[in-house]
Amino acid sequence: MQFQQLQYFVAVAETRHFTRAAELVHVAQPSLSQQIKALERELGAELFQRARGNITLTDAGEALLPLARRILADTETARYEVQELAQLRSGRVRLGATPSLCTGLLPDVLRAFHDRYPGIRLLIEEGGSHDLVRELARGALDLALVVLPLPTPSPALTTVDLLREDLVVVSSPESPKPGHGRRTVRIADLEGERLVMFRHGYDLRELTVAACRSAGFEPDFAVEGGEMDAVLGFVRAGLGMAVVPRMVAARSGRGLRVTPLARPGLHRVIALAHRSDVAPPRAARELQRMLLER
Repeated sequence: MQFQQLQYFVAVAETRHFTRAAELVHVAQPSLSQQIKALERELGAELFQRARGNITLTDAGEALLPLARRILADTETARYEVQELAQLRSGRVRLGATPSLCTGLLPDVLRAFHDRYPGIRLLIEEGGSHDLVRELARGALDLALVVLPLPTPSPALTTVDLLREDLVVVSSPESPKPGHGRRTVRIADLEGERLVMFRHGYDLRELTVAACRSAGFEPDFAVEGGEMDAVLGFVRAGLGMAVVPRMVAARSGRGLRVTPLARPGLHRVIALAHRSDVAPPRAARELQRMLLER
């Protein structure tokens, strides 16, 4: 089994077309087809079901695809690891983070990292913890900032607690104060209030909905489905209240009233995660150190 054969196999699997796959990897289509057939002979199984205009993966192909992607990703990581040994003057870090952390925690740390290592490219992927764990597992990310507990605990990942962050209620200063004007608000006080809610897959959505249900009521959504910036904008416009991390509220600027939650309140634990079987590249380890020492 050759590395090049795996590249060709993944290209065909992703395009579902031999000619387009050949263009993608810059090789003649007959040569690509011959290499795929050689790979199938090596494995003793067909990887594609070939019908005119319809290329699909066989069961063997479905089993090979995630492994092939991981091998290719690890090879790419190894290449960058070697390239960046020259005192971290070049290279990249692929960092995943939930959108709220991109708004609250990361800007200052990434600015400090960029100032110290201007030659390192920072590739940021936003997503929910579930999506980020999947991207880590397949080798598409070096590090990820995730919310614990993980939606699907994985022994293949190593996590290090980074911080415990309180959640607060934000509302428009022009709307009635939550909790009848008290300095703090209970989750139970949100019953009957119109809430601006994040899209499905957002960790904050699951946490808020679960807290409301534990308090004995179903939350009432005025608007739902937004990302962090959209949710804050809808709150400023007076469409409803939202439960957001304290760091996000502190950075949101004018136009928002921030009300703490009464004890025991709500909080979330942020952790730094990476694959257990592969050490992060040197540049990623340096960013990890700066995050842990921030």
